[in-house]
Order: sequence, then structure tokens, then C-alpha cells
Amino acid sequence: MSFGAGMELRRRCWLEIDLNRIGENCRIYAERLRPSCPIMAVVKADAYGHGDGAVAKFLSDAGVRHFAVSNIDEAIHIRRAGAEGQVLILGYTPPSRVEELVPYGLTQTLLSQEYAEEIAQTHLPIQCHFAIDTGMRRIGLNADDPAACEAIIRSYAARLRLDGLFTHLCVADSAGEEAIAFTEEQIQKFEAVCARVADLNLPHCHCMNSAGGLRYRSRFSNLARLGIVLYGLKPDYENTLPTGIKPALSWKSVVSMVKDVNPGDTVGYGRTFRAERRMTLATIPTGYADGYSRLLSNRGHVLIRGHRAPIAGRICMDQMMADVTEIPGVSLGAEVVLVGRSGEETITADDLAQLCGTIGYEVICGISKRVERVYL
Repeated sequence: MSFGAGMELRRRCWLEIDLNRIGENCRIYAERLRPSCPIMAVVKADAYGHGDGAVAKFLSDAGVRHFAVSNIDEAIHIRRAGAEGQVLILGYTPPSRVEELVPYGLTQTLLSQEYAEEIAQTHLPIQCHFAIDTGMRRIGLNADDPAACEAIIRSYAARLRLDGLFTHLCVADSAGEEAIAFTEEQIQKFEAVCARVADLNLPHCHCMNSAGGLRYRSRFSNLARLGIVLYGLKPDYENTLPTGIKPALSWKSVVSMVKDVNPGDTVGYGRTFRAERRMTLATIPTGYADGYSRLLSNRGHVLIRGHRAPIAGRICMDQMMADVTEIPGVSLGAEVVLVGRSGEETITADDLAQLCGTIGYEVICGISKRVERVYL
């Protein structure tokens, strides 16, 4: 990890991460919410590949006071990096490690009644949020029986430092009628549970994720968990983001060799690309071990000198080849943009995801640790 205003082409493969852009995305999103609904920045999975320590510290310095992570190690890491305020662990912490939650001031999700009992048996002053299952069927108390949820919540409110409830909206990013109806039903179920325990005055009840906060409202949700949109990507490829929200990450490499190939020559493993004419190829020292999907072989593009260069042949573990026949002036050391902008051309992580049949989340979370993160 390094910080710098400029970029030297001595690097093989790197990410440029604009922390100010992340801050601006957060500000723009927050303007879409009611004033009493602060942001919970989701920085799990190394801040979706952007670097959780740097992102959490930057946002904390900017005034964000709620963070969400996947596990205790992520939580401790961002706390040590300087994240202040609440850090909510959304997933499982082994009971043998829950004593570590206390000195770091971490908040643990109660995944079930059984798990809540294990946590309570430690007799430690652990701050907790109960997960409520409103239809995703992943974790949480089943909101189909709100009376049972109420009884369990009240029981553990007396035994633990319970200060919140939350649920997750699983199709809030979809505009289909069935998805809208299901999401509205999820919100109603969550509100029914919240209403039954309103007298407990739990300060943090939240059901809005990135997509939910853009489309829906809840009278009980007083935090918005901002995940993928914080980094300028779409929850779903068909979504439209608020004006001004842009990707914070660019992924770059360089040209390591330029070569000519003749008609009939084949390129790469499996000989899946055959030159039909005399061509010029550029070798790029980035491959699937860096997180650039092999599914982009013979179908993806990279950007060089403001032009699109088709990938030729199979992507290797550490390298790939691109057709630069029609791009003038390509030489050793030329910058290659894998994700980002070059001239008037742009490739986003969402674009790569569409080609691979996946989602932008997977693309950015899959970028290898060996790819250096450079913070602008």
C-alpha cells in the first residue's frame, strides 16, 4: 500500500484508489436520505478490494461513525487503522474469541437464539445487534413469527448490551414488480418486529442497504448501510446511480513487450486465437492470479493510449496479450488501463462483470493482494 499524487510506470500492476471520490460518493448518497439517517459504511472484504484500513480511516476522519465488516479480524484491523465509532461485525465470531470484542469496542451480530445464548453465557459486556430474517433465509430470527422474535429480543436485551436490530433486503436492487412487492413485505416484517420492542428504545435499527436506501423508506430504519455504491459501482447492472457518484478505483498495468505475428500464427495456451492477418500484439504482465478473470479471454478489452485493445488468446496466470495493431505508438512501458478511463474510453468493473456473467462486487473483491493499492 502506498500513497501518492502521481503514478510511476515502474509498477507492474496496481490500483489507483481515489479516497476523495469515496468521500464524495458517501456525501451524495447521504443527501438522498432523510437527515436523521446517518451512513454505516460497509468496509468488509477489504473495503470491496479498495483497502479497508485506508478507507475506514479516511471516512472516520471525515465524520463517519458507523462501520460494518464481515468478521472479527476485519473489525480489529480497521479499529487499529483508526476507525472510530461503532464497528458492527455482520457475521460469525467463534465464541472462543468473543472476549476480544470488548477491548476493541466492537458490536457483534446475534445470528440466532442459539448463538445469542452462547454469547450470553460468556457474561461479558458485549454490545450486540440482533439479525432479523425477513425473507433472505440466511441469518436471523424468523420475522414470520414476530411474537417469538419479541420474546427472544426481550430476553437477551436483559442479558446483553443489545442496542440494535437489522435485516437485509435481498432484491432491493431489482425493479421487477415481484421484487418490489417482496422488498416491501420484508420492510413491513422488519417494522412489525421493531414496533413490538419499541419501548426498549434500541438506538440502531436498520434495514436499508445500498440499493434499498435509493428506492425505499422505513420509519424504523435509522441507519443506511452503504456498500457497493460507496465505491461508485451499481448494486445491479441495470441500476442508475445518483448523479455524481463515480467509481473510485482504477486498475492499471503496463506493456512489457510488443511483437508482430504473422497470418496463421496462434496465440497463448490452447492456441485459441489465430491471426488472420499480420498483427501487432502487446504483452501485459497481469493475469488471473492478479484477479483478472480468465473468462475475459478472447472477449475482453483493455485501454491503451485512449483506444480499446481486444484481448487475444487465453489470459495466463501472470500475463495476457492484446491486439494493438490499430493503435499507434504502443511501446514498452506504455500504460494499460484494465478498469478505468483512458482518453474518451472507459471500462468499469460492472462492464467486466457483464462479460463474465457475474456482478461488479465479485470483480473488485477478487483483485489479488499482490496488486499494489496506491491512494490518491
